[in-house]
Amino acid sequence: MRRLLMSVLMALFASAALAAEPFRIGLILPMSGPFAGSIGRQVEQGARLYLQTHGVEVAGRRIEIVLRDDGGNADATRRLATELVTNEKVDVLAGFGLTPLALSAAPVATRAQVPMIVMAAATSIITEQSPFVLRTSFTMAQNVTPLAQWAARNGISRVVTMVSDYGPGQDAEKAFAKGFSESGGQVLDTLRAPLASPAFAPFLQRAKDLKPDALFLFVPNGQGADLMKSVAERGLREAGVKIIATGDVLDDLTLNDMGEGVIGMITSHHYSAAHESAENAAYRAAFMKAFGVRPNLMAIGGYDGLHLIFEALRATQGKARSMALVEAMKGREWLSPRGPVRIDPATRDIVQNVYIRRTERVRGEIWNVEFETVPMVRDPAKN
Repeated sequence: MRRLLMSVLMALFASAALAAEPFRIGLILPMSGPFAGSIGRQVEQGARLYLQTHGVEVAGRRIEIVLRDDGGNADATRRLATELVTNEKVDVLAGFGLTPLALSAAPVATRAQVPMIVMAAATSIITEQSPFVLRTSFTMAQNVTPLAQWAARNGISRVVTMVSDYGPGQDAEKAFAKGFSESGGQVLDTLRAPLASPAFAPFLQRAKDLKPDALFLFVPNGQGADLMKSVAERGLREAGVKIIATGDVLDDLTLNDMGEGVIGMITSHHYSAAHESAENAAYRAAFMKAFGVRPNLMAIGGYDGLHLIFEALRATQGKARSMALVEAMKGREWLSPRGPVRIDPATRDIVQNVYIRRTERVRGEIWNVEFETVPMVRDPAKN
């Protein structure tokens, strides 16, 4: 009996010790370099805003964020992920601003058996690289396919696509071509601009010369302002070419500075700062008060990533680790500032509304105003 009592007491002490330990999140983002402002800083701010508005403790565990800057370099991401799980003993890896960065960290998550929450990167294959990877951002095919179908239904029959030449761009090109052709449209040409130091002019001239009904565009957010300047200089809209794009191109962070040339553009995406809901109104106001800028499509990935962690810890009374924590995250659903979302238990990817938006000037500012909703879209690449 005494031995049994000692075992019970030891188990209780161990449980209390675990509950008292902080829950550490290793947040790896490009906080320097070309993607720092539009991706890294916004994801971090979204995550920190969640803690500001919901508190820093859940289920007896104090949440700590351990931020590391990978500068957009995949080798640095892998090294930092290894250091975080080995030296800092983080419970979760999170962040990952671009696809190559997420891909480089996935093997680390597998070896360490640490959940990895992708808050930004958008290539479909990322969640397939490890059973420990989940995503709270989006996939490119998820956002692009509804736009391709919308275009074919609305008088656009001949399109040229131009994308950045890396994983998400290739996904965008493939998804648009498939969705558009299956809806009766014709893709005249597929153009790819380099991701690093892109010179858009020759690709835009090629597109203009083909005289399509529309030009479909994707570049990572942060490059949209330069792209739209080049579109204006080449006079595509004056030549009768409609411009349609993913929401990355008209990033809320820089949209208000892009000028009248973007008014009337049609884009598709999972989040707009103009989204009309009580949840988004509160989120947008809190974000702008805290950081002085609009939240963009990346910030919501950080915000909802923290929500997913909180809910999993709450469901497991703060005790789950490793694969048990992943299992607690699968199937979670909630009402986000972006709308209803769910983590697909089979793919560990996010399921969410996709919105067709028109760029409009409202009360003196430029916004992506939603006018059509495609509800609860799964990644078409995994259907």
